[in-house]
Amino acid sequence: MGDTENSAPPATFESLARSLKMQTELHLGLLHFGDEKDRPEPDFSIARYTIDLLAMLQEKTKGNLTIEEERLVENTLTELRFRYVHMMEKSQKETAPKTAAAEESNETKSEGQAGG
Repeated sequence: MGDTENSAPPATFESLARSLKMQTELHLGLLHFGDEKDRPEPDFSIARYTIDLLAMLQEKTKGNLTIEEERLVENTLTELRFRYVHMMEKSQKETAPKTAAAEESNETKSEGQAGG
């Protein structure tokens, strides 16, 4: 395979950090390609795992990164942690009315059965 066939960017720490960032954004539901009706639900456990991977890389590479790489990792982690919390809160707010309505419906059914 010649160099002209390989159009992938060079394997760098920056590309690894950006790849993990994109994966996290995808699992948080921030990136979606296609119809809105086909948008998958966020997978917070995988998003959290990917954030933890990046944090582990930060810890293991401490003192071995350039200033730019350190800033990239620190800024990326800060941004992803903020987005994680934001999307988690948004998800909880969206599911709270549904849960309350379902509980209310169940209580109404129970009262109807108890009275009849």
